[in-house]
Amino acid sequence: MPINQALLPEFDHEMANTRKTLERVPDDKLGWKPHDKSMTLGRLAGHIAEMPGWAAATVDHESFDVAPPGAPPQPGLSAKSRQEVLQIFDAKVAEARAVIARATDEQLMQNWTLLAGGKKLLSMPKIAVLRSFVMNHVIHHRAQLGVYLRLNDISVPSLYGPSADENPFA
Repeated sequence: MPINQALLPEFDHEMANTRKTLERVPDDKLGWKPHDKSMTLGRLAGHIAEMPGWAAATVDHESFDVAPPGAPPQPGLSAKSRQEVLQIFDAKVAEARAVIARATDEQLMQNWTLLAGGKKLLSMPKIAVLRSFVMNHVIHHRAQLGVYLRLNDISVPSLYGPSADENPFA
């Protein structure tokens, strides 16, 4: 089985779970954050919405510089509404899925490098980048978003099993 075909069911499952969580983002709490060092809820939701788009930057390129020398830093999305988050997320997921579906084993085994200001931070096979910096990173921030929801008394969806709010087994 090609690598991309093995990855797609997991990708689809995790993106569906992520969408279930993003659907709970409250429009009236986008500026809320649990701590001064934390992202706002709107920034966190925007970050999650954008991340699937990193699949194309991974598969189609050899590297990515988060702070290219001489260029302004790339601003992240701070969501202005749940609708905006879901529209961006859905578009990025569709784009990522198409990129993964067309990726060859040879492409996925090529190294990809993350840079900051031209300095190499890491280099690993593209498949490892897709799993860690795209999918696992989304899962990490989705969990953060679940905490943000809980702290605002918003129902947390069942993802892998029951949450305190939903039990698909009951």
